[in-house]
Parts: sequence; structure tokens; C-alpha cells
Amino acid sequence: MRYFWRYRTLYLLSIPGILYFLLFKYVPLLGSVIAFQNYNIFSGFAGSEWVGLAHFKEMFAHYDFMRILNNTLLLGLYDLIIAFPVPILLALLLNEIRITVYKRFLQTVVYMPHFLSWVVISGIFIGIFSTDTGIVNKALGWFGIDPIYFLGEDSYIRSILIGSGIWRDSGYGTIIFLAAIAGINPDLYEAAEVDGAGRLRQTLSITIPCLLPTIMILLLLHIGKFLDLGFERVFVFLNPLNTESGEILDTYIYRAGLLSQQYSYTTAIGLFKSVVGLVLIMAGNLFSKKTTGESLY
Repeated sequence: MRYFWRYRTLYLLSIPGILYFLLFKYVPLLGSVIAFQNYNIFSGFAGSEWVGLAHFKEMFAHYDFMRILNNTLLLGLYDLIIAFPVPILLALLLNEIRITVYKRFLQTVVYMPHFLSWVVISGIFIGIFSTDTGIVNKALGWFGIDPIYFLGEDSYIRSILIGSGIWRDSGYGTIIFLAAIAGINPDLYEAAEVDGAGRLRQTLSITIPCLLPTIMILLLLHIGKFLDLGFERVFVFLNPLNTESGEILDTYIYRAGLLSQQYSYTTAIGLFKSVVGLVLIMAGNLFSKKTTGESLY
């Protein structure tokens, strides 16, 4: 009790954050029970019929589910392999700029897309890839190539989704890595210079090894949301021509849950996503702890 009283100010300051997580993160978990019911909004939790694992069986038996799951897994894998390293590389490049004004200007430029909504981002990309006025098709026309409707073909939608995500979020993602680089002991670089190491050698032998703990923690967090690409990010680019390769679990939940009112069925899908994310983050955390000594817990 003395300990709590001694730090009472800090505990008081933490109350809003604790209430936020209780009300918006933990209490809603109780609603997961409808995944095991035929939920009726008029009967509520208590009056709805209990059906056990019926919705999970329906989920895996659905003719479209495996295709949608495959799309989600592929996009998650591309996001992990292609998009995750970009903020690291960008942070390393920004760190090498010695002119402060120029560095701050570039940081502002690469941060700005993050503050645009996905609706605006989709409008920009639709304009860029337009068959009539898009700069990409105009450039292809210079080489005698006919215009391509990129957003209307399954073969391009995944590349557009990953590319738009990189353009929007990679700059903002450098903030943590630049902060980690700023915390590296300058004496290490001075000693390396005395030994004759150039900038590239310093980056490979000092900067990257010192960044590894931060990289591993962020990688584990990224793995935890492997199936959670985000509804808005994908939905704004979807149309009937690219749904085959572009639809993911989040957009399917919207279509089946809100539009078709299959609340229990889509809750089961959401619960499935959460369980997969939990298993992945636990496995990744265990692997990281054994190989690098760094872990979330």
C-alpha cells in the first residue's frame, strides 16, 4: 500500500488509459460468445440459440473461404517481406544526410502520406493508373504499349495494395528506427573512424547490429497482425473485376456480416483471425528469444 501511495500521481495519470483498454479492448471480447450461437439481435446473448462450432465448420466449408484466406495470407506475406524492411532502409538513408535543413525537409515529405486517409490514397492511385489520363499509361504509350486497366485486373491488384501501403506508411515507420539510431553511442562511430571504417562499414558493423533489438520487437508485433491488413486499405481499391485476388478476410467480414447480417458467422471468422495472430506471435516470440535473446515477454 505504501508503494501505491508513494506513486499515486502516476497511477492516477494511468487511469484513463486503463479505462480505455478495459472498455474498448477487453469488455468487447465478451461478445465473442456469439460465434458459438445463432445470434439474434432481438433475443440478445442470453436468448440466442447455442450451436457450438457450427459456424467454424461452415467457415471452412464455404466455397469462397479458402480463396479469401489465400489472398489474405499472400498479401500478409508480401507486406512482411517487401513492406516491413522499407522503413529500416529509409531510416538508414535519412541518417546519412548531413545537411540538417535538407534532412528535415525530406522527413516531412516522407511522413506526409501517412496523414492522408485511404480514400484519398485510393483516389491518387486511381488517377495515376487511369487508362485515359494516368501517368503510368501515358509512359507506356511512349513505348507503343496499349493502355492497361491496372485496377481492373487480378494480376495487378496485390502489387497496387502493397505499393500504396509502402508509399503511405513507410516514411512514418522510420520514426522509431531514427530514434533508435539516435540512441546509439557516438563513441562507437568515433572508434570505427579511427580504425579506418567508412560509412558503409559503420552502418553494417554498428548501426544495423544496434538496431536489431528494435527490429525484432517490431517484427514480432507485425507478425501478430499478419492476417489484419485493414479493411479500409483494401476496400477502397476493390471492384468486381479485381475481387478474385483482392478480397481479404476483413472485406469479406464486412460483406457477409454487415451487408448480409450473418453476425455469428463473421464473428467466428474474426475469432479465427485472432487465434491465428496469437499463435503466430507466441511462436515468433519463442523463436526470437531462443535465437537473438530479444522478445516481447
